[in-house]
Amino acid sequence: MLDIIVDVALLTLIAIHAIAIIRMRSLLAVIMLFSGFSFLSAGLFVVMDAADVAFTEAAVGAGISTILMLATLALTYAPEVHKEEKLPSHKPWLPLIVVLLTGGMLIYGTTDIPAFGDANAPAQKHVAPYYLERSLPETGVPNVVTAVLASYRGFDTLGEVTVIFTAGIAVLLLIGGRREKKLTGKATGEGHET
Repeated sequence: MLDIIVDVALLTLIAIHAIAIIRMRSLLAVIMLFSGFSFLSAGLFVVMDAADVAFTEAAVGAGISTILMLATLALTYAPEVHKEEKLPSHKPWLPLIVVLLTGGMLIYGTTDIPAFGDANAPAQKHVAPYYLERSLPETGVPNVVTAVLASYRGFDTLGEVTVIFTAGIAVLLLIGGRREKKLTGKATGEGHET
């Protein structure tokens, strides 16, 4: 019963954050709400015993993404410009058509896959029984997905984390290099006509 209450509370807070993000125009407030949304999602994953997904969501969603968005906002700050989202000057028909077409293609692509939970699906007959039967005794992890990602596919997960880390460092270096160049130009008086 307590699990259901926690699940409903987290989902309610996530829905409230999503609605607030859509309605908000202040960019700083949107960044903070996105961070809270990711943090709540990580909490929901913890409740579902998916610690690896929760860790990734907390580190990437609530952590590095928030830092990068705040850094971008700080680096593009101009006192004469309000830090609010500009209202679109065009009608949203083209983006709506693209979303509907993409959604339609995705739905069409799922029409020939086996039904969810189908016992005769190839995924249920080959590898899944091995993991379901042996993951707890071999790894000691109660969640099968976590056992697969952290133990059986540990090197693959390490590779993914390395790629994410490298991408984050590259973005920080690009942002830092641009800021240094901007500060150097101001110090020498470049960019100003006399």
